[in-house]
Formats: sequence, C-alpha cells, structure tokens
Amino acid sequence: MLTAHHLSCVRGERPLFAGLDFEVGAGEWLHVRGANGSGKTSLLRLLAGLATPAAGEIRWCGKRTDEDGQAFRRDLLFLGHHGAVKEELTALENLELAAELDGCHLERPEVIAALGRFGLKGREHLPVRFLSAGQKRRVLLARLMTRKARLWVLDEPFTALDTRAVDMLGALVGEHLAGGGMAVVTSHQAVPLTGGKAIEL
Repeated sequence: MLTAHHLSCVRGERPLFAGLDFEVGAGEWLHVRGANGSGKTSLLRLLAGLATPAAGEIRWCGKRTDEDGQAFRRDLLFLGHHGAVKEELTALENLELAAELDGCHLERPEVIAALGRFGLKGREHLPVRFLSAGQKRRVLLARLMTRKARLWVLDEPFTALDTRAVDMLGALVGEHLAGGGMAVVTSHQAVPLTGGKAIEL
C-alpha cells in the first residue's frame, strides 16, 4: 500500500498544497486532478522520490520511502509528462537501455512484443528521430510492459496519443490493476478506467 500523511509542498515561496492524506492499495488507482499550476506534477515527483515534501511523509508497505528508498524504487515505475527517449537510438534500443538502467534483463522477443502492442510493429529498428510525436510517446509507454513494477506513477500518460492508443493504454493499466498493481495518474482528459479514487488539488 502507498500512503501519504499530511503531505505539503512548496514551490519557491508559494504553497501548492498542504495536509494531503490518501492511500492506494493493491488493485486501486488514484486520479490526481487540478488546474495547471495546482501541484499535480509536484505531487507525483514527491511520490517518486524526486523531490522532498515541505512536511508530511510517504510510506510504501508501511515504511517511509526516504528510509528504504532502494526497495521502493524497485517497485516503482515513474513516467513523467516530459519523459524523453533518445532520438539517435531505435525504439528497441531505447527499451533495452531503460531496462539496463533499471537493472533488469529483457529478452529481445519481450521487447518486440511490447512495442508491437503499442502499434510499433515494423518500426522497432527505426531511429526514434524518424517517429512522430505520438509514436515516440508510445515507445516510452511500452516500458509499462517491460518494467515489472507494482506501482505506476504516470504524469499525463495519455498526452499526444490518438484514440486507439488511449484505449490500449487504458486496457494495459486495467490489466495491471487486475493483477494487484497500483497506479497514480494525472490527466487533463478523461481516463478510460472505471472505479478509482480522486483527489483535487
């Protein structure tokens, strides 16, 4: 379970939010909503351990994430809104490099299957610079299939995707939840998932 207790965030001298409490258990997802500048991305960066809260704490399986960060990072996959892929590498090489940086071993068929699910069959060996913005986004999202993580923290994952890709991603997140996974998602558009909790910043 992921829990936040009395979480507060300040950007510069401006408070973004304070006293935030929530929990996300196995099979659950949380939709973080709010206007631009309300702190949605800042909250996700706190959850991913990329920033420190002004007050409060975040716990994973009962332990503070700043006390057992290595174990938490093994269970976490964070995809930022501006997540980048390396333009000079192929789609396949981007996924293999990401896995290597995560300390994971991937079999080539597994990588090809992940790219194929996101509509990139036949483009696996193309340098990413030749792909459209939506296709580059799909390369990034294919990591959801190759990185075995219990908690997905996704900042605007549906950005730059066409309707078909939005449906594919929604189905993939649904499968993750059905398998006992958890997700925290920000999105300016409708999220193709049922149930879930929501917090408004």
